Amino acid sequence: MRPSSTLLRYAISFAVCFLTAVLALPLRGWLDTANVAMLFLLAVLLVARYLGSGPAVLSAFVCVGLFDYFFVLPYLSLTVEDAQYFVTFAVMLVTALTTGALTANLRREIDTACAREQRSRALYGMARDLAGAVAVEQVVEITRRFLGEAIAADATLLLPDASEKLHPFPADGSLRAETHLAYMAIKNEKPVECTQISGSGYALSYFPLRAPTRTRGVLAIAPFQGDLEVIREQRDLIETAASLVAIGLERLHYVEAAQRAELSASAERLRSSLLSALSHDLRTPLTALRGTAETLALTLGDSPHELAEALRDQAAHLSHMVGNLLDMARFQAGKVVLRKEWQALDEVIGSSLKLLESALSGRKIDISLPPTLTLIEFDAILIERVFCNLIENSTKYTPPETTIEISAVLIQGMVEIQVRDHGQGFAAGRENEVFTLFGRGATESSVPGFGLGLAICRAIVEAHDGWITAGNHPQGGAVITFALPMGTPPEVTEETDENMVAAT
Repeated sequence: MRPSSTLLRYAISFAVCFLTAVLALPLRGWLDTANVAMLFLLAVLLVARYLGSGPAVLSAFVCVGLFDYFFVLPYLSLTVEDAQYFVTFAVMLVTALTTGALTANLRREIDTACAREQRSRALYGMARDLAGAVAVEQVVEITRRFLGEAIAADATLLLPDASEKLHPFPADGSLRAETHLAYMAIKNEKPVECTQISGSGYALSYFPLRAPTRTRGVLAIAPFQGDLEVIREQRDLIETAASLVAIGLERLHYVEAAQRAELSASAERLRSSLLSALSHDLRTPLTALRGTAETLALTLGDSPHELAEALRDQAAHLSHMVGNLLDMARFQAGKVVLRKEWQALDEVIGSSLKLLESALSGRKIDISLPPTLTLIEFDAILIERVFCNLIENSTKYTPPETTIEISAVLIQGMVEIQVRDHGQGFAAGRENEVFTLFGRGATESSVPGFGLGLAICRAIVEAHDGWITAGNHPQGGAVITFALPMGTPPEVTEETDENMVAAT
């Protein structure tokens, strides 16, 4: 309290003692001195209850003096005729001091309990408001209102962006913050205070907002009166409030993350549905168009025949792209069932080259497979599709006279297969983007395509519990590497002449 209020309490205690003496004087002839002493003890008790321990001590001494002066013979004198009264004075003083101290302590405990209850009620209200906040601005407003009412202080929040740079909230607030002190609070994970900038419009104390997973920012505080002792006295309350704010901010973070994930999933489902519907709607007329073009190519003369062949080729190309759209939609919907069988890898590569015979048009293909390569369990049609997409990509982006190399190695129960060309390779830093839906090796490309081929390859390989990567060869050209698990192939027993005879 301020000195003026302290002096007032002592003055009131002094007045209570004299008032007790004035009220007891008319009863001096009727009451025994022991009863009069009880009246003074009651006065000390009341002073201790309402004014505190300091005024109670003063009133104890004053009451003993007034009791001696007005109620012990000789009256109006501090001298004592009977020495036994010294014992009375001592007992009265000790009793007054003891009861006064006990009452004052009880009052302090009551005041402390009341203050604790008020603080708990205020923190509960703050936690309830933070639980209903749906934006950072609301968290800031709730925090400032609570600290303004609880400790008469202004506050601002320093929150990090994606690059961990701190920004004040509210941005246009009157309270400014020293960011280097805020970074220090985050680094040391404890409050930081600075008295040198008091009264300059800057925050004096910085409390880290420690949430369960990470530090969510800094709470900067400055008392309205510029007295740092107010913050020091209420440090526990401020730290508790900072914890509530950190939990509120973390809740908002996870709510936003969940909303982004839900939005992304909804967009992905919508895109898959669109691809599936588009593919189904286009496949039927394209099939009819392609069949008509093939019929015309077989029945017309030379000049119309060339036009019919061009029409057939374009219809086949468009049908292939629509097929890719449909396949991608099926993979994303999880509707593809693998039909795994033990297959020879060289046979699948050979069938893929046969399908691309017209696209390869005499291009040299170099195949290198280890002699110890055994049968591998996979879906032959889908892996054939992987080889077709990879080889077709190589023919699109490389000159016709260059070689396409296909090789395989056995590493730790996996067969790693590489398809390499001798073109320009992938753009630096964009190797992983080619496997995304509609991803292309270059931002703008004159090569036709939707960017679905490699995305389909990744979906097929990962469905086989394998992996696929893209990169550039040190000597130039693009390299696509994918791996499939070897597994344990079944034992193949050769039929002998005796077994054949027995079978017959």
